[in-house]
Amino acid sequence: MKRSQILTLVLALAFMSTNVMAQRRVSQPVADTAQIVRNYVDSINILKARLDSVTKANACQQGCHPNGAFYRLFVPPTFYHSAASKKLTLSSFVSNDADYAVDEALMGIYLKRPDLLVNSENRLRAAGTIRNDVEVPQTQDVELAEQVAPVPEDTPDAPVDEGVMITKPNFWTFKGDYYLQFLQNYITSNWHKGGESNYSMLASLTVEANYNNKQKVKWDNKLEMKLGFQTSKSDTVHKFKANNDLLRLTSKLGLQAHKKWYYTLQLLAYTQFARGLKTNDEKTYSDFFSPFDLNLGLGMDYTVEALNKKLTGTINLSPLSYNFRYVSRLGLSTSYGLDEGKHAMHDIGSQLTVDLTWKLAEQITWKTRLYGYTSYKRALVEWENTLELKVSKFITTNLYLYPRFDDSGSRDGELGYWQFMEYCSLGFSYNF
Repeated sequence: MKRSQILTLVLALAFMSTNVMAQRRVSQPVADTAQIVRNYVDSINILKARLDSVTKANACQQGCHPNGAFYRLFVPPTFYHSAASKKLTLSSFVSNDADYAVDEALMGIYLKRPDLLVNSENRLRAAGTIRNDVEVPQTQDVELAEQVAPVPEDTPDAPVDEGVMITKPNFWTFKGDYYLQFLQNYITSNWHKGGESNYSMLASLTVEANYNNKQKVKWDNKLEMKLGFQTSKSDTVHKFKANNDLLRLTSKLGLQAHKKWYYTLQLLAYTQFARGLKTNDEKTYSDFFSPFDLNLGLGMDYTVEALNKKLTGTINLSPLSYNFRYVSRLGLSTSYGLDEGKHAMHDIGSQLTVDLTWKLAEQITWKTRLYGYTSYKRALVEWENTLELKVSKFITTNLYLYPRFDDSGSRDGELGYWQFMEYCSLGFSYNF
């Protein structure tokens, strides 16, 4: 059987199957969506197989492309003059096998199903889509797609696994830092905890546990511990003395009032670890729970976020504040504002606490804490400043400045009720 006869047979079968499918669509009711999709995929697969067969029949000996005449079989049915002219002409017309097969298929549509025609060559020419200046036969580089995977059947929703666990959000955050440093220390002679200017060593640990439910409630907790020791050649009485000693807990419970404002109840408690001594002096100037201060304040708290969040912290103002001071050593009662022979005293007043961190540069950070309390009979002001320079990931140097005013103690002949402490240190630090 000749190649042209094979092409004619294949295209005739394609037309007959298309005619049968069209008749079925008229007579059968509309199927469901899934069935329509499956029928469409099957039709595409059949057309692809037929195109493969025609392409192979028309292939050249050395890698030809499919003939461009095939496109007329896959565009919307159109009446072309060439197919009718070739069929009705009395003279012989030279044509290749592919063109002849396509013209035969089109004539079958024109004669048997003219109702399927949706366009004509005259309309296409009027629209400018057919060119008369192309004399060289055009070929199309057709890239055949792989066979389309079948559409999976609709499956019912899978049951929910009863073993799935939904975890509650964690509103707690934990952080801290510690350092061990060597320092140069300067203290005035009337410093309330004793000590002297010298070279010494300091260890510090700060731990924070904060709760924030991102709605109305937050609870901030910070524990600060510092302990430093010094040795002095001039001291023949004491081998070691504590020159920096702090144990302080700050706990603050807040209920949001408006944006960054919170109604707060703040608890502040602080004392020290070891005895406070002076050079060549047997007297103890301070000790664990001598004194111990506890302050409970009710007021407002403002969250600070400024300079693109480089300046952060809180400002707490408590107009109503209760202060309790306890001195374990009776001999130190009068040094801390208590009546002689009394261990404790109570008073009501107001307090202000400002706690800020300002990141001046990538390696430079300034931390400041300003605390003020007044019972309207006595006043206490503490301003702690730490300038931290980060030398490397684990090495830092700190400059610490600490002015303090307390008129509950004895008055110094030179500085009055003012006291001052300063040190500069270099050592190991780590944040977690």
